[in-house]
Amino acid sequence: MTEPAITSELIAAHGLSPDEYKRILDIIGREPSFTELGIFSAMWNEHCSYKSSKKWLRTLPTEGPQVICGPGENAGIVDIGDGQCVVFKMESHNHPSYIEPYQGAATGVGGILRDVFTMGARPIAAMNSLSFGMPDHPKTKQLVNGVVAGVGGYGNCFGVPMVGGEVRFDPSYNGNCLVNAFAAGLADTDKIFYSAASGIGMPVVYLGAKTGRDGVGGATMASAEFDDTIEDKRPTVQVGDPFTEKRLMEATLELMATGAVISIQDMGAAGLTCSAVEMGDKGGLGVKLNLEDVPQREDNMTAYEMMLSESQERMLMVLKPELEAEARAVFIKWDLDFAIVGETIAEDRFLILHNGEVKADLPLATLSGSAPEYDRPWVETPAATPFTEALDIDPIDGLKALISSPNYAGKQWVYEQYDQQVMGDTSRTPGAGSGIVRVHGTPKSIAFTSDVTPRYVKANPVEGGKQAVAEAYRNLTAVGATPLATTDNMNFGNPEKPEIMGQFVGAIKGIGEACIALDMPIVSGNVSLYNETDGTGILPTPTIGAVGLIATPDRAITGILQDGDVLLLVGSTSGHLGQSALLAEAFGRVEGDAPTVDLKDEKAHGDFIRANHADIPCCTDIADGGLALAAFELAEAAGVGINVTLGDTATLFGEDQARYLIACTPAQAKSLAAAAKSADIALTQIGTASGTSVTFGTSTAPLDALQQIFRSAFANAVA
Repeated sequence: MTEPAITSELIAAHGLSPDEYKRILDIIGREPSFTELGIFSAMWNEHCSYKSSKKWLRTLPTEGPQVICGPGENAGIVDIGDGQCVVFKMESHNHPSYIEPYQGAATGVGGILRDVFTMGARPIAAMNSLSFGMPDHPKTKQLVNGVVAGVGGYGNCFGVPMVGGEVRFDPSYNGNCLVNAFAAGLADTDKIFYSAASGIGMPVVYLGAKTGRDGVGGATMASAEFDDTIEDKRPTVQVGDPFTEKRLMEATLELMATGAVISIQDMGAAGLTCSAVEMGDKGGLGVKLNLEDVPQREDNMTAYEMMLSESQERMLMVLKPELEAEARAVFIKWDLDFAIVGETIAEDRFLILHNGEVKADLPLATLSGSAPEYDRPWVETPAATPFTEALDIDPIDGLKALISSPNYAGKQWVYEQYDQQVMGDTSRTPGAGSGIVRVHGTPKSIAFTSDVTPRYVKANPVEGGKQAVAEAYRNLTAVGATPLATTDNMNFGNPEKPEIMGQFVGAIKGIGEACIALDMPIVSGNVSLYNETDGTGILPTPTIGAVGLIATPDRAITGILQDGDVLLLVGSTSGHLGQSALLAEAFGRVEGDAPTVDLKDEKAHGDFIRANHADIPCCTDIADGGLALAAFELAEAAGVGINVTLGDTATLFGEDQARYLIACTPAQAKSLAAAAKSADIALTQIGTASGTSVTFGTSTAPLDALQQIFRSAFANAVA
C-alpha cells in the first residue's frame, strides 16, 4: 500500500500544529513516514501528553504516608493496612460517548477496569459521574439512555458492583456530554505490578483480544473540539466486549501469580503505540516491534492502523523468557491471544517493522519526553458579584422545585440498571453520598464517593475546586470513613482560551489547597480538555473521586432515620444563596459567588463526626439544596416524617459549607452536645422525626406525595 504524502492538511488532520511538526523535523532530522506521523500525533495529543496541563498538575499534593503509588502509573495506590492496598483511578470517555453513547460509555468502563487490574488488583467497585445537556434538548434522551445502558451493559457483564456516582444536567453540556468512569480494586502490597520495562532482549508480549480498525485515532479525536462533522468521527469510537475483558482479567491475575511478568501495561488511548513507548521510556530501554506477529481480526491492516488502533481488551507485557511456556498456557486456557511481538533493546529506539520493512524508527525517550509542554496564557476569573437579594418562597414549594428537577430528584432510574451487589460485599448501595464495600475476610470496609458542583467552579474556580474536595471529604466522613486519597477528572473547555485556562488554573489551586488541608492527596487522575462544540464550552467540571477507610464495623455510620430521633445541625449557617440549587431551580437564575470553603472548619467538623461515631447512627452532609433537601432525603429514605422548626428561606436552602445533619436519639443528642461544647463545634437541634409529613416552620406536606415526586421526576425527564 502506498502511504499518503505528508502535507500540511495531513499534519493538521493529525492534530499537530505547524510548530509541533517543525519540532518533529528537528528531532528526527527528516520528514516522518505516515506511520511515524501517526505515532507522534498519538503521543503528543492533549489526551496522552497533558501538554497544556502538566505545568499545573505538578503543583498538586501527591504524597503522604498512606500513598504507595502516586500519579504516573495506570492507577494510584493507597495503603489500607494488613499488607493490603486499594488501587483506583477515574478517567473520562467524553467525546466517544457523545458520538456513540453505548459503546463510548461501555469502553470507558472497560478501560478504567483494565487500569486497575493491570496493576495486580481485583476490581471491587465502580462509580460514574455523568453530565448531560438539558432534558428537552433533542439529543439528551438518546445520550442518557445510551450512556446508562453502556455503563450497565459492560459493568454488569464484567461483574463489578456500581456503588455510587452522580448525574447532572445543564445547557453547557448540550453539545458535549461528560462520562467519567471510576474503578477501584484490592491488591496485596507485595504483589503490585508496574509498567517500567527492564532487561535487554526481553520478549514483548501482546495479550488479550485481536486488533481491529476500531478506535484508530481515538486519542487524537478526544483532544479536539466538536463541530458539525461530529458524526464523521464515529469510526474512532472503540467497541467493547465485557466477557473478553472478564477473561483477560482472570488470565492476567493468574499470569501474575506465575512470576513471569517483568512489566505490564494496559493498551488504552493510542493503543500499541502508547503502551510500548511508556514501558520502554519508564525502563530506560528501546522497543522493537514486528507487526506481522500482532493478532489481527481484519485483513490487510497497515502498520499505521495497528499502531493507532484502540481495540479493547488488550495488554502489553515484558516477559521473563524462561517462563514463556507457562505464561502462554495461561492465556491459551482462557482462550485469549498470546503473541511475542517484539523485544526490548538497549538502543534508544522505537523500531517498528512490518513484513521486514521499517515503518517507524524513532528515538523512544525523546518521543515520550519531548512532547510539547505549554504554559498557556490565562486570566483569572473575575470576582463574582455577591448575591444579596432576600429570596422568599414557601419552604415546601422550594423543596418541590428541587425534587421535581432531574438534577436533584432520586436517581433510581439510573442505578437500578446497574448490578450493585455482585461479589457480595457491597454494604451500602448507590443513592446516598458514599457507597461502601467490605474488604472480604477482614473487618475493614472501603467507602467511595464522587463529587463536584460545576456552577461553583465557573463562578469561582478556586473556591469551587476546594468545595469539590471538601464535599468528597464530607461524603466519606458522613459514613464514618477516614478519607485516604483522591483521584481527579479535570473536564474543561478549550485551554487555548485564556479564560478557560484561568478556570483550570484556579480549580487546580483550590483542589491542591483542600487536598493538603484535608490530608487527601491526589494519587491518580485524568485531564479532558477541548470539551466544546462550535466554540461553546462546558461548565468547568473537575470531578473528584475519593476513597476512605472504615477500619472496623462499629465505626460505620450507616443507619437510617428513626421515629423519635432528634435532628442536629453541625456547623454554622449564614444562608448563602449565591449559585444555589434553589436559585437555579425555583427562580431560574444562576447568579452570585460560590460559597466560601473554610478548610479548618471542614477538618474540625469531620474530625468531630468520626470521633463521636458511637453516638451518631445516621448522618448526611449538607450540600446542594441546603438543609431542606438534606433533611428531606433522610426522611424519604426512611419513610419517616420530619418536623424542622426553621422556616426561613436562606436558612433552609442556603448552601454554606462544612455542615452535617445528624439523626440520633435524645440521649445521644445530649452526649453530642457535651462533646461539641468541649470541641468548640457549633451544634444546633433543628427538629425531630415522627409522623408522616414533612414540615418546615409552618409549611407542611404529606411525605408520600413528596416521595412520589422525588422518585418519578428523573424517569419522567429522560425515559
